[in-house]
Amino acid sequence: MYLTHLDCPRCGRESAADTLQNLCECGSPLLARYDLPAVAKAVTPERFGLRPADLWRYRELLPVGDPRHVTTLGEGWTPLLRTPNYGAEIGIADLMVKDEGLIPTGSFKARGAAVGVSRARELGVQQIAMPTNGNAGSAWATYAARAGMGATIVMPLDAPSICRRECVAAGADLRLIDGLISDAGRRVAELIAESDGAIFDAGTLREPYRLEGKKTMGYEIVEQLGWQAPDVIIYPTGGGVGLIGIHKALHELRELGWIGDKLPRLVAVQSTGCAPIVRAFAAGEDRAQPWADAQTVAFGITVPAPLGDELILTALRESSGTAVAVDDADILADLRDFATREGLLLCPEGAACLTAARQLRAGGWIRADERVVVLNTGAGLKYPDTVDVSGVPVLV
Repeated sequence: MYLTHLDCPRCGRESAADTLQNLCECGSPLLARYDLPAVAKAVTPERFGLRPADLWRYRELLPVGDPRHVTTLGEGWTPLLRTPNYGAEIGIADLMVKDEGLIPTGSFKARGAAVGVSRARELGVQQIAMPTNGNAGSAWATYAARAGMGATIVMPLDAPSICRRECVAAGADLRLIDGLISDAGRRVAELIAESDGAIFDAGTLREPYRLEGKKTMGYEIVEQLGWQAPDVIIYPTGGGVGLIGIHKALHELRELGWIGDKLPRLVAVQSTGCAPIVRAFAAGEDRAQPWADAQTVAFGITVPAPLGDELILTALRESSGTAVAVDDADILADLRDFATREGLLLCPEGAACLTAARQLRAGGWIRADERVVVLNTGAGLKYPDTVDVSGVPVLV
């Protein structure tokens, strides 16, 4: 294994990677670091094409040492689809969608769960707990079951009902709460405090290894483009782990010498009903203030106070990126328009990225000749209410 240590991006403190870790003492998430020169000597990009089509093809850059602890359902290597019809409509000829809806449990959350559960298993964890807006809970409950591990999942009542059913089917201890993910987080903190160390906190960015699974989206995009980076990557941002992970992956790839110095501009997309990152980015602030009365049809990005706010804002600024808030009405309209033109039903969070792409192209921030990758982070079928069928005639 090439994992060497964990470090804190806020205070610079280093921590051992061979023991269970949550946040740094200063309150910041920790980041996994690798011996990249040794990785570069051990493997070349050409080797990955000879390996299975899942995220574990990048095993040298992942934190699990013993393959016996790898917990997998075949996650990763999702398609990168060209979308010429919709792209032509909005003026981006080279527009592509990375479709995470085909991954196990129907969302990109399976990447983080696969790696996070595998590493937790390797370090001896028996029970995890986490708050969720739905899809992360489904994924972690499923992979915990696969690993023979217990899981307590706390979820808002308004989360997609299919996610509740997935958790129950996987045997998780599901708790529903009348509130937002921040309220669920407070309940999880209470449960962990009461457990006297028996329950491990697997909440977003509260352990270092979910991020490592999510970063494989960045590796895959680059490999699928022939080891070239696109000009722009557009990502729906709630907790922001995927965006932070892609940013981390791109820097690792550059340090390995597998891509050039020019990196993609990253775009964080939020809803006008919950946009703490957009507000902080526009104000030039390093931290985001909690968003009051958060509500949006894109439930997965309803995160009023993301723990990784500093890391998200750093990723945007270091990449010369931006942050965009879009309206729910536009999200639903673009979701329907895209499905009509391309035949793919996106999740509302993925559709929000289309709205952002359309608006950024109209405003000139995205140029017509640029290669743009949009992340569809989940299966549209998990959100049946996003398409209104009330006006469909009934045959008698």
